Amino acid sequence: MHAAHRPARRLAAPLALALPVLLAGCSADPPADPPPPPSAAPRPVGMDAARDELAALAAAAQDRHLVARYNLLADGAADRSILVTSANDGSWRVDVPGGALGGAADISLAATADGLFQCALPSAARPEPPSCVRLGERDDTLPRRLDPRVQHPFTDWLDVLTDRRAPLSVSPAMAPPGATGSCYSVETTAASINPPLDVGIYCFDADGTPTGVRAAFGTLTLAAPPEPAPATVQLAGPVVEGEPLGMEALPTDPASTDPGDTDPAGTDSGGVDPGATDAGTR
Repeated sequence: MHAAHRPARRLAAPLALALPVLLAGCSADPPADPPPPPSAAPRPVGMDAARDELAALAAAAQDRHLVARYNLLADGAADRSILVTSANDGSWRVDVPGGALGGAADISLAATADGLFQCALPSAARPEPPSCVRLGERDDTLPRRLDPRVQHPFTDWLDVLTDRRAPLSVSPAMAPPGATGSCYSVETTAASINPPLDVGIYCFDADGTPTGVRAAFGTLTLAAPPEPAPATVQLAGPVVEGEPLGMEALPTDPASTDPGDTDPAGTDSGGVDPGATDAGTR
């Protein structure tokens, strides 16, 4: 009887040893779940490279001191020539024909150690000698009613282009007609009532010279090779007390209305109201 159970004991021993191995295989952890998809598409490498390139060129532009003339093309306005001066001491001046009074007055904006100034230049709408009004400190922001905007690509917008924390999206772009150099399309990535700069296309030469800008105010293109910068900028005229010239056109003078359009004396028989004539005879 005991001998009959010996083969069973011999078989049970290997099974007892194999069972933990089989159970271990069955109880292994299941494969980990796949990682969740990213919440946003990764930025293309080219966009990061474009942002770095534009920041480097804008930094070079901040150190680029020159006198340069630019052509300005804007819808609804005649082509104009903008003169930009970036002096060696950091002061700057931008002359803007048609920059005020709805395009009727020429102005110059300048920032020196003494502050920010608007200078009225002689023009058909203002034949007086040039004079300047102090607007505030040199880094103050111009109110929109006084801002022709064409000076920004050469001044404070360069600070934005060099700031990697600014909410911008940058990609390579084709140059606007007449522009040269490396060009980049710039868009803002955060909604704002006052965006840090105008979306558009910004172009620079390798040495940091701005060669073209297409923005809300129009298209600027470098008209001729830049000239050496002066030590400092000079205001266009003496500083006086007074109000700066606004962007809006002056209201039309009623005295300039065509006399044929009205007849205050009632002598134009072709336009007299018969009822009015009867009233005058009673």
